[in-house]
Amino acid sequence: MGKYRIRVATGDSLLAGSSNLVQLWLVGEHGEKDLGKILRPIRIREVQLEVEVSLYLGRLLLVKLRKHKSLVGFDWFCKWIAVQGPGIQGEAFFPCYRWVQGNEIICLPEGTARTVRDDPQNQFKKHREQELEERRKVYRWGFWKEGLILPIVGNTQWDLPRNERFREDKDLDFSLSLAKVLKDLALKGTLDLTNSVRRLEDFNKVFPRGKTPLAERVRNSWKDDALFGYQFLNGANPMLLRRSTHLPSRLVLPPEMEDLKTQLEKELQTGSLFEADFSLLDGVKPNVIIFKQQYVAAPLVMLKLQPDGRLLPMVIQLQPPRNGCPPPVLFLPSDPPMAWLLAKTWVRSSDFQLHQLQSHLLRGHLIAEVISVATMRSLPSLHPIYKLLIPHFRYTMEINVLARSNLVSKWGIFDLVVSTGSGGHVDILQRATAGLTYRSFCPPDDLADRGLLDVKSSLYGQDALRLWGVISRYVEKMVNLFYKSDGAVKDDPELQAWCREITETGLQGAQDRGFPISLESRAQLCHFITMCIFTCTGQHASTHQGQLDWYSWIPNGPCTMQKPPPISKDVTEKDIVDSLPSLHQARTQKTFIKFLGRRQPVMVALGQHKESYFSDPGPQAVLKQFQEELAALDKEIEVRNAGLDLPYEYLRPSMVENSVTI
Repeated sequence: MGKYRIRVATGDSLLAGSSNLVQLWLVGEHGEKDLGKILRPIRIREVQLEVEVSLYLGRLLLVKLRKHKSLVGFDWFCKWIAVQGPGIQGEAFFPCYRWVQGNEIICLPEGTARTVRDDPQNQFKKHREQELEERRKVYRWGFWKEGLILPIVGNTQWDLPRNERFREDKDLDFSLSLAKVLKDLALKGTLDLTNSVRRLEDFNKVFPRGKTPLAERVRNSWKDDALFGYQFLNGANPMLLRRSTHLPSRLVLPPEMEDLKTQLEKELQTGSLFEADFSLLDGVKPNVIIFKQQYVAAPLVMLKLQPDGRLLPMVIQLQPPRNGCPPPVLFLPSDPPMAWLLAKTWVRSSDFQLHQLQSHLLRGHLIAEVISVATMRSLPSLHPIYKLLIPHFRYTMEINVLARSNLVSKWGIFDLVVSTGSGGHVDILQRATAGLTYRSFCPPDDLADRGLLDVKSSLYGQDALRLWGVISRYVEKMVNLFYKSDGAVKDDPELQAWCREITETGLQGAQDRGFPISLESRAQLCHFITMCIFTCTGQHASTHQGQLDWYSWIPNGPCTMQKPPPISKDVTEKDIVDSLPSLHQARTQKTFIKFLGRRQPVMVALGQHKESYFSDPGPQAVLKQFQEELAALDKEIEVRNAGLDLPYEYLRPSMVENSVTI
């Protein structure tokens, strides 16, 4: 028997508290004690309680709690509970960080991470099994479109578990900001329907006032070949460029272009020939917007890497060759300026499509959702890998539900203003899904496969490798705390189930593309976890943050093209203007790019989460080392950028969000 001092922490938001009474139980090695309804967590602060217990409980294993509603039930966000008392060295810490709803009993295990192997007396066996059983009822796989990876079940944010929805600060910012941009769009967009774009300069009417310095630079220099090539290395979509190993078979060079062929072969031999192939867009059915046909192309761009690091286009082919048709026109830098500019604009529009759908939505948002749902279904809260990963899933499920119901849904933004809307976008996602490989999610492998490891002007590549390295060292140190051998990894049934849940279920059988269905060693486990964290953080940041910079000036990233690709080089400025989006389409693109691309006020930077899921000092020390390494990398990138004409900031740790939240 003895006295226990209990501290209970409520969330920081205004609605985190509850006027309902909460009943507590202490569960120890030698027994369990019902403390009764002793807590009313109304205020946003820490509450301290002292209770006398007539039973010696020994080492505490669990704290159980149950919220009793009176006439009205108010949810309570509990951060953690800490207990001091007999049989406890120091203070036992019980992390929660979730909403307490209804009147079910919630069990909070003591925060020391444990695998099944670390529980030889099976003290937590029943808890682990019950927790996963309950979670699988709530976190169920859904279905969106045939041929795509699986989402969580639910059509609206209200269908999601409460713990996956935006908390009030995020929800308020998102809702108010969205309402404002929709109001502005309604007021100004109506006038746009009566106005037309007659000159390229007319796109200044929709150029955002709160523009970034880089967006201004893009507006002034978007016609330059050097800026056009730079974007394949360090723009909004750095995922497409690869070094050429041979001349593409689709590139049909007529006899009169023998000099070009010789030049291409020369660059090929020296290793300075690169390509960006948009064949994924070939045959995609284009959209019809307000009874007007839109158009899609599938360009191929051949580029050469200059000794000074500039990447310059050599030739553009806007469509693949067709049987029975003349070879497609090849556009060259030596062509009339308007013809060359129109060809580059077509490439930029095609890049917009693949960036938004393949690189950003699929490889960032949807893969992160698969990882998060699989984790919630397969790993109990006691598991060290659950504790390691859970901060990187914050708000991902809700932002993805919102994307599916507003951006890529029927009558969503893609249908309204994007050339691949009304079904083409789903076709692209299906094609891209079929080509997802494990190696492409791991920058050391991906950059090697694309021949970019030694390209110094690939700032994305440099920073991705360095950030991957920092995350990898963090993961390795954490894994080594809990797995002392490869056998410990192989013998962890929860870990193996988690891996299978991701690859076989969530990714719909992606083992034939390199994703593992089992984890056989500590090294393999570390690589897989590093991939998970990088995907939820750096991978998404690298394709999300550049939107405002690169697409604010509409001609540099048109959401649609309203005339077919040119088949001659007799091009005027009017031909370019008539091909570009209407003023209304342009304003809609600008509005949502600005809304989604702005720096989030409710933002948690990589590694800076405040939640303490580990109570043991070892993981806490490893997290602190991780934060120190991130700060050092952030400073290195800041110093480097100070000497660059075009700074690259999308993978600065202070700019990378800890999860996919927007």
